[in-house]
Amino acid sequence: MTTPDSQVPTRAFLGPMRLPFLILTPAIVLLGIGAAFYRSGSVDLVQAVIVLIGAVAAHVSVNALNEYFDFRSGLDLRTQRTPFSGGSGTLPAQPASAPMALVIGLAAMAITAAVGLYFVLVRGLAIIPLGLAGLLLIAVYTVWLTRFPILCLIAPGLGFGLFMVMGTDFSLTGQYSRTAFVASLVPFFLVNNLLLLNQFPDVEADRSIGRKHLPIVIGRRASSWVYILFLLLTYASIVAGVLVHCVLNSLTYI
Repeated sequence: MTTPDSQVPTRAFLGPMRLPFLILTPAIVLLGIGAAFYRSGSVDLVQAVIVLIGAVAAHVSVNALNEYFDFRSGLDLRTQRTPFSGGSGTLPAQPASAPMALVIGLAAMAITAAVGLYFVLVRGLAIIPLGLAGLLLIAVYTVWLTRFPILCLIAPGLGFGLFMVMGTDFSLTGQYSRTAFVASLVPFFLVNNLLLLNQFPDVEADRSIGRKHLPIVIGRRASSWVYILFLLLTYASIVAGVLVHCVLNSLTYI
């Protein structure tokens, strides 16, 4: 029988990972797998699973580090939590578990780095810039990027869009491709919008600790127009990608 006391360690361990939100990562990795399959006609399932492990670990890492640094800054105590923003609430409820959140974040980052090193050995050095950029983004997102409005706006889309989709495609094929780049633009714009919306309820709390994301700098109303622009660019990127593909294909027959 599970008792409240036995649930405390479990929540302290799983809470900072924000498990309900991890479903985003497999969907995006599948987009990269689809791009790789479209070009090569097949993918190595074992390597695809290894990519997924590294991607999920990256997502866990950024979640756990965000929980830790938001708690240490005092932000969690000032934020009005919603089902989609404000963190999991684990550390305000269990302050003693903060070191565990930090360990989870660093351990998950190490797993991501190990997966990246594996694909350096398998696919070559060309994946290093993308991998290092991804690790750097995880490390500095909460403590640094949130103080720069434009970087804070596009960082989530870079991580989950360009880095994750193109990284998956390269890991499975050994080459960068236009197909993966175009495919990555969809999560780039949509994930940016997801995090932009999450910032709307946190304006006052975020401002109090020195953050400077878009809703703080230009206000919620102007930020909503950025949201609409990014939504339109999501569909425009698909149309543009198809048109470019058709034009380039036609040129090969001239």
